[in-house]
Amino acid sequence: MNIKPIITLCLIALMTSACGVKETATMPLIKGETFADDEGNHINAHGGMIMEKDGTYYWYGENRPDSTPGNRQLGVACYTSTDLRNWKNRGIVLPTNETEGDLLEKGCIVERPKVVFCPATGKYVMWFHHELKGLGYGAAHAAVATADNPLGPFELIRSARVNQGVAPMNIDPDNLELDWPDLDWWTPDWRNAVEMGMMTGRDLEDGQMSRDMTIFVDDDGKAYHVYSSEENLTLHIAELDSTYTNHTGRYVRLFPGGHNEAPAMFKHDGTYWMITSGCTGWAPNEARLMRADSIFGPWEQLPNPCRGEKSELTYLGQSTYVMNLDGNYTFMADIWNPKNLADSRHLWLPVRFDENGTPFIESPYDTNKQ
Repeated sequence: MNIKPIITLCLIALMTSACGVKETATMPLIKGETFADDEGNHINAHGGMIMEKDGTYYWYGENRPDSTPGNRQLGVACYTSTDLRNWKNRGIVLPTNETEGDLLEKGCIVERPKVVFCPATGKYVMWFHHELKGLGYGAAHAAVATADNPLGPFELIRSARVNQGVAPMNIDPDNLELDWPDLDWWTPDWRNAVEMGMMTGRDLEDGQMSRDMTIFVDDDGKAYHVYSSEENLTLHIAELDSTYTNHTGRYVRLFPGGHNEAPAMFKHDGTYWMITSGCTGWAPNEARLMRADSIFGPWEQLPNPCRGEKSELTYLGQSTYVMNLDGNYTFMADIWNPKNLADSRHLWLPVRFDENGTPFIESPYDTNKQ
């Protein structure tokens, strides 16, 4: 037997190990089981995302309280990993506090945190949906915080509605000046008014509502804030400036009256894709898929990207992020447990592309296809 090839392979393996070269990390399949950190606790990071920096992966998400009466959100949690499978709890990187009247006073709501590194400033920038204490979901603010380190602490810069006094680029500005009558919701006249911009005009002076959201950084380094607006009826895509902390005033409305939330945007082969959910509270519903050749559209809606068992309920999950790892995409979602939000489970499934280049996701319950 010729042992030279075997010796060669062994030498390559030894040299690789000696040089500290690691195998490329891959996203694991997570199908709603308990996903424990290094301390054996289920990872409490929901509605979030994963950012890679210098070989370390940072998983940010909502730290949700358990079912104990009186428990409040602690803020945004962070976990770190080098292989996407073993995660270390790094604590709360944006904490709520006990200061009465503070924007982050305990009792406020912090949702959908997204963190990106800004090359122009060297800062780590976090955006999230923020509701003020005691106002339920009435504030509909977008909040932004920055840090010098991905582990924080992040300092709040601003919490407010967005694009104050600025009209969308794809709307007839004359419609914003109309004196709309008091219309009953979901009637044909009301739907027509929403499409024309009734609620955009209503909120023009004080700024547009921003609830479920994500941040998308394009190939050219420009960043965009994508959020549910107009009482969750209409999506907006808004450009951010070079610091990633301010809006430029360039934004568009998508699918007015479509009732979309939980946006997760990604780009593949020059096409922009977005997966969203409907608005049914904590209950799961059917995912929606949108595509565009330009970030500002026009956008078109396609059929549900999920296939197989329980696809009509997005496998009991709700989208939060699509992770792009060296051209391989993973759909990240939350399986919400409203009776104990801390125990809400994670769903990570591969995104594949069909013969037409359209993304799809296969059911985790059909094990022979995973």
